[in-house]
Amino acid sequence: MTDKQKEIVTTSNELLTRDPLPASTKIYVEGNIHKDIRVPAREIALSNDTKLVVYDTSGPYTDPSIDIDVSQGIPSIRKEWISSRADVEEYEGRIMAPKDNGYSTDEQLDFVTAGATGLVRTPLRAKSGKNVSQLYYARQGIITPEMEFIALRENQNLAMTEEYLQDEEREARLKGNSFGANLPEVITPEFVRKEVAEGRAVIPCNINHPEVEPMIIGRNFLTKVNANIGNSATTSSIGEEVEKMVWSIRWGGDTVMDLSTGKNIHTTRDWILRNSPVPIGTVPIYQALEKVNGIAEDLTWEVFRDTLIEQAEQGVDYFTIHAGLLLHHVPMTAKRVTGIVSRGGAIMAKWMIHHHKENFLNTHFEEICEIMKTYDVTFSLGDGLRPGSGADANDEAQFAELKELGNLTKIAWKHDVQTLIEGPGHVPMHMIKENMEKQLEWCHEAPFYTLGPLTTDIAPGYDHFTSGIGAAMIA
Repeated sequence: MTDKQKEIVTTSNELLTRDPLPASTKIYVEGNIHKDIRVPAREIALSNDTKLVVYDTSGPYTDPSIDIDVSQGIPSIRKEWISSRADVEEYEGRIMAPKDNGYSTDEQLDFVTAGATGLVRTPLRAKSGKNVSQLYYARQGIITPEMEFIALRENQNLAMTEEYLQDEEREARLKGNSFGANLPEVITPEFVRKEVAEGRAVIPCNINHPEVEPMIIGRNFLTKVNANIGNSATTSSIGEEVEKMVWSIRWGGDTVMDLSTGKNIHTTRDWILRNSPVPIGTVPIYQALEKVNGIAEDLTWEVFRDTLIEQAEQGVDYFTIHAGLLLHHVPMTAKRVTGIVSRGGAIMAKWMIHHHKENFLNTHFEEICEIMKTYDVTFSLGDGLRPGSGADANDEAQFAELKELGNLTKIAWKHDVQTLIEGPGHVPMHMIKENMEKQLEWCHEAPFYTLGPLTTDIAPGYDHFTSGIGAAMIA
């Protein structure tokens, strides 16, 4: 390793934020069914000498008893759980190519990857004839360690909540509308299994991401928040992206998406995944586009398929795939105020218009499902036609795609692939309810991963406020 490469590793470790959160102690809750489970929690000391236990997403970074070297990765807490099921096998995997990192020569590739040799793992895949998805296990009646971990995690702060609920008058006065959600007083491992089996919840946890602390997304569980990070062609470094991830989870990010579009996409993802205790998502079409030098018309199914396998072998937990955008949907956007604002949607629309062919993500969807279930990668079915302004909300194009996403959900479930539905977008407050109702009906209660929605168009730079308003309503 050269001095420059050593500097990258040293700088990355020095950038890490490791301080415990103020007035807080890291504690762990042990499992009952699976005795090796240790669920992290944050115990906060209050001014009246009581202690409040809350959900903690910060991973080992706020535990001073754990040593971390980002060039080696954090502990693999799921390693034994995965191997004990005896349904996976190691295999050689694909060989990294210079184009994976945006380069043209092996020499360029060798320089950037030398500092990451401790982060490269031999990939796992399902054995022939086996299914390793949490959805498959749930449908077989199996309560996995991941499911018990989640039940314990979702129940944190239950004692204080029970005390609060004893005021019946206050509860009756403040009672909200559950819109059909089934919220039990106690989350049990069996309840987690049942919700996953019925498709109402997902546990994003690729078998190649053993470092992840299991979490669940679904309408009958705590609302989760995603944070986006990623480099670009003009800015950021690998160390900075790892630090972005650490800061995201420190302040409560339940999942993180790596939306990198610049150089070193593959190696940056290695650093993030091996050091992330939360699920990591990507939009694979972004990297596929880089492999064809940014020319959407040159994309092929073969390039995209190779990218899916590459990222699945690394351990990406969920993929946003814009398979619901069809050729006949594109003209529906002609009269829109803001057209197609989804980057992935625009890429596929351009490809379809140029070739006058159907979306290859749709025509090859069953093949994509086979790849996903081999590694237990969760679908986030992308909304390529989400509205980019209030004027385009709930239009023909948006809802036509949403119906197709419902069709694709059934296909994914047929393969035991966990599925999320990506949602809008810019939607005025009075139109949010219709979005939720149609999604529940057309997408069969699959979890709704909404990008807000943003309730106004007039606050650029303050999307975290405008999307927060919509998120509070739709959650």
